[in-house]
Amino acid sequence: MNKIVLVTGGSRGIGAATSRLLGLQGYWVCVNYRQDRASAEKVVTDIEAQGGRALAVQADVAIEEQVKSMFDVITKTFGSVTHLVNNAGILFTQSRLSDISVERFNQVLQTNVIGCFLCCKEALKSMPESGAIVNVSSAASRTGAPNEYIDYAASKGAMDSLTKGLSMELAAQGIRVNGVRPGFIDTEMHKDGGEPNRVKRLASKIPLQRGGTPEEVAQSIAWLLSDEASFVTGSFIDIAGGV
Repeated sequence: MNKIVLVTGGSRGIGAATSRLLGLQGYWVCVNYRQDRASAEKVVTDIEAQGGRALAVQADVAIEEQVKSMFDVITKTFGSVTHLVNNAGILFTQSRLSDISVERFNQVLQTNVIGCFLCCKEALKSMPESGAIVNVSSAASRTGAPNEYIDYAASKGAMDSLTKGLSMELAAQGIRVNGVRPGFIDTEMHKDGGEPNRVKRLASKIPLQRGGTPEEVAQSIAWLLSDEASFVTGSFIDIAGGV
């Protein structure tokens, strides 16, 4: 059976690094993107240049009909998804809770939590017993991200609960569900939060004295998807330099 993986938010950062690594490992990779088609196509080109197979698929994971259409495209092109990486997420400018609007909070929850829920639900319609899901959470789910991103942290806390609960529901079917919690990773997401150099600024406060790379997170995701992690479910790997 071909290993067919969907990586949501696969056009940049952790998603792009994960897509490239899984392509090297023999997965057929479906690179999801919401708007940046050029970046998604670049990831596909990189995978194909390594001898792999890949497909760029557009969908806003917060919208159910678009998620369903995305899975239809994948099924018709590659076959049923066997592995899923829920990586798509959004972050807004650093703010205290009192300055966060209801509209912003709702948007964060829709993409980060409902998007994960919708993709899991759709994937499980045809995922085989050997399937695996990895949800990309954040160290913020543990720290709460005060004065910066409480809404984002809350969404990742919800994702952690979804991960744990779903792992218990699916364990008897042989489908594994795990999570990773990156923190202080050098990606473009910090630019979205209004501070592109945030990781550099905080490096001295990280026990390992540096920020992490998307490739380091990708390695953990790939391991959790692999047969080497066949007895691991409902677990989380913190990738935050000791924080």
